[in-house]
Amino acid sequence: MSMGGMHGGMGGPGGYGRTLRQDSSVKDHRLTPGTTRRVLGYARPYRVQIAWFLLLVVVAALLVVATPLLLQRIIDDGVAHGDRRLVVVLASLVALVAVGEAVLTLVQRWFSARIGEGLIYDLRTDVFAHVQRQSVAFFTRSQTGSLVTRLNSDVIGAQRAFTSTLSGVVSNVISVVVVLATMLALSWEITLLALTVVPLLLLPARRVGRRLAGLNRRGMELNAELGNRMTERFNVGGALLVKLFGAPEREEAEFAERAAAVREIGIRTAMSSRVFFAALGAMASLATALVYGFGGLLAIDGVVTVGTLVAFAGLLGRLYGPVTALSNVQVDVMSALVSFERVFEVLDLEPLITDAPDAVDLPPGPLSVELDDVHFSYPAAGQVSLASLEGLPSAGTRTATGGPHDGAARSPEGGNGRIGHEDGPEEPDGGAGPVLRRPDEEVLKGISLRVEPGSMLALVGPSGAGKTTLSTMVARLYDPTAGVVRVGGLDVRRVRQASLHAAVGVVTQDAHLFHDTVRANLLYARPDASDEELFAALRAANVEPLVRRLPDGLDTVVGDRGHRLSGGEKQRVAIARLLLRSPRVVVLDEATAHLDSESEAAVQLALDTAMEGRTSIVIAHRLSTVRKADSIAVVDAGRVVEQGTHAELLALGGLYAELYETQFATQDA
Repeated sequence: MSMGGMHGGMGGPGGYGRTLRQDSSVKDHRLTPGTTRRVLGYARPYRVQIAWFLLLVVVAALLVVATPLLLQRIIDDGVAHGDRRLVVVLASLVALVAVGEAVLTLVQRWFSARIGEGLIYDLRTDVFAHVQRQSVAFFTRSQTGSLVTRLNSDVIGAQRAFTSTLSGVVSNVISVVVVLATMLALSWEITLLALTVVPLLLLPARRVGRRLAGLNRRGMELNAELGNRMTERFNVGGALLVKLFGAPEREEAEFAERAAAVREIGIRTAMSSRVFFAALGAMASLATALVYGFGGLLAIDGVVTVGTLVAFAGLLGRLYGPVTALSNVQVDVMSALVSFERVFEVLDLEPLITDAPDAVDLPPGPLSVELDDVHFSYPAAGQVSLASLEGLPSAGTRTATGGPHDGAARSPEGGNGRIGHEDGPEEPDGGAGPVLRRPDEEVLKGISLRVEPGSMLALVGPSGAGKTTLSTMVARLYDPTAGVVRVGGLDVRRVRQASLHAAVGVVTQDAHLFHDTVRANLLYARPDASDEELFAALRAANVEPLVRRLPDGLDTVVGDRGHRLSGGEKQRVAIARLLLRSPRVVVLDEATAHLDSESEAAVQLALDTAMEGRTSIVIAHRLSTVRKADSIAVVDAGRVVEQGTHAELLALGGLYAELYETQFATQDA
């Protein structure tokens, strides 16, 4: 038996070389009821292609005995009798079988690719669409890397259930049955002798398989840590932090330490694999020696022919690989099903915010905004996320998702983005971080406010008072725990989200831009806008001259999160995007809080344009904004404690007067 045959039998779709990469612990995993039925549901559109694929796998499996049997005939009927014509004919058949197997392999691969890539497309689009419908609370908790893994690794793992795993199981089962039947028909004595070696193959396979599973699991963990470190250091925010506070020597030493751990685990994995295959090769050589030794004696005695002996050697190479692979078939199947289960886990997470079955569009014209006795507590983690997406061992000790107080949305790099964070300007090192809220802690406690169409309401109050949380209610990023939020006289829970988001525009203190061109970032708000309309919006946002000076104008790439622009420039581009959307209600969440005086003045001019003629809710920190407001609501500890105009509230001598003295008086001077 050749070593090439041995490795060839193990390297195919169901070969043991692949099962070594699986974690054998999954075989004891209890699947969620209904998983298999749902898997079959995804397979249903491909049932005809799967049937053809399996038919080809069966035919290919049946061909495994053709070549050894033809070699037997060549030796016994051709060479032994000097029949040249028969030798040529049978040798030609061997060549035809080889060509046939190659063609079958190509056709199998075509069906496998069609089925596999189709399943990947179906699963990815379903997961992406479902994740897009999740509330902001979901993204405040979930690790971006974990979500990407569900869309990549787990989806691909699930796809293997219908390609490599399914074909491997079918092919290996048929190969073992056909090869054993053929060997028994040729000589039951040699067959029994050959089978005595099987335990010597399976025992090291299982032992080394478990060891390799552990090494591979640890290797994946170490590689993930190394990847996370590179991601954190290579994005703009991380690179800036390293430049300001890091030391290159320390960074290089820590990276080298992690890279060394990856190197060492890779060496151990490679050596364990090589030891296993070396042992397997030794067992194969032992089996070959036994077959030729015992079979050679039988051939001398005339019990079997020389051709039969040669056929046995060929069949042996096609038996041990499938037998070894089938010894771990449960791990293969469960690994694929567990991948499906992890995908279904995301698909089964119900979005916190959904459209009502009878949802309607907002009425045309100017819109009022009303909050009627609104109470709110952030939802518990189990309502909006999955522990497996948060990188947490369990949900037992998790707090509520904090929305704006909980770090808001994750950035694409996996760091904490910010949506309306109320805890003041972000420090260079990330600051102290947002305040987490318990699920039983009320953030809003009976807020009642009304903003008439076309008027402005300013929200002021201490940090953490609930101002940003209150503003998120209007855009329906969250629903109130009790009470009603109305826009245009309609409960926002009865309004289609697409209609609400088209009518309500939000500008946060850290506006996000995609790593794309200025044009693409603007068109995100209105894909059909012309260049003239884009420049009109930029002009209104007081940023047109800057864009025209950029190297490629509208086609200039703004960089990761817009970092190639200054803070004020980025804010003005975001305001231009808002103006393109032309919302009827504008929510401004301290949109100039982190800017220098010059940038703040430029952005404020753009904001004035954005608010003109629109119903506006502004979380204000500038005296000029507060003074021009039609009404000011002072929020403290989740309640509106004062409301009126600037002059009225100053005369009242309450919390607003204190805020004026500490926050606004210097602006007045």
